[in-house]
Amino acid sequence: MKDNFKKFGTKRVAGFTATQIIILLVLIVVLFFFSDSSIPKRLKHESQIKDLEAQIEFYQNQAIEDKKKLDELQSNTNDLEKFARENYYMKKENEEIFIIDQN
Repeated sequence: MKDNFKKFGTKRVAGFTATQIIILLVLIVVLFFFSDSSIPKRLKHESQIKDLEAQIEFYQNQAIEDKKKLDELQSNTNDLEKFARENYYMKKENEEIFIIDQN
């Protein structure tokens, strides 16, 4: 039986014995698939990064639009009055407001 084991371990491929190759393959599998920086976790994190970058772009565009609206409201009092009437249902002293629900 010892002779069979020695024959198995003495065969060399690229300077490594069969047992060394098996150990290396097991280590590679453990490192790439079961460690903290494994391939599936890396792919998951890259996907999350893409989602967060899309959110960043969305909110940057939203901030630009809001700044434009703010500039319009600050520059023109008629626009400010219209905005207050439409969004906050404000009115002048002698006015009545009728809200029509469009559902």
